[in-house]
Amino acid sequence: MSQIVVVFHSGYGHTLRMAQAVAQGADAELLAIDADGNLPEGGWELLAQAKAIVFGSPTYMGNVSWQFKKFADASSKPWYVQAWKDKLAAGFTNSAGLNGDKLSTLNTLFTLAMQHGMLWVSQGLMPANTKASTRQDINNLVSYSGAMAQSPSDGGAADMSQGDLETARLFGKRVADQVARLRD
Repeated sequence: MSQIVVVFHSGYGHTLRMAQAVAQGADAELLAIDADGNLPEGGWELLAQAKAIVFGSPTYMGNVSWQFKKFADASSKPWYVQAWKDKLAAGFTNSAGLNGDKLSTLNTLFTLAMQHGMLWVSQGLMPANTKASTRQDINNLVSYSGAMAQSPSDGGAADMSQGDLETARLFGKRVADQVARLRD
């Protein structure tokens, strides 16, 4: 079992691809929230055993998907016994717009983690915000609080920016590095 679990909902495959990149960087286990907002059998137990939980959701209408929100609301059972207290937490999102209110989604993920008494891991990457920067650069969307990706509304998951996916992979690595620090 991995020490890190990436729990996420993906409606069209873009957030799945981002979750895979985060998991690759973190050597994490993926835990998908299904189309009805439920975890698979054993999902809650997997989260209970993790040292870090990375939350992921697409940004729909300026916030997390309703499926992710159902999961978040169901997490009141571990909240009640403070089961996730002092675990590391992090978050990521994807939307069609360059901004698309992704920060609102990251703030929702952050608030969920804070409600649980978790410790938030930031992006930790410098921004690609010069004239020479391109969409293929790391952290081109300039997020500090979590990983962000932008996917054209008329493109599939295969059309995602390699820079955004590399940003997600490096974000996962940062979470893994922080888990390793806790063991010291």
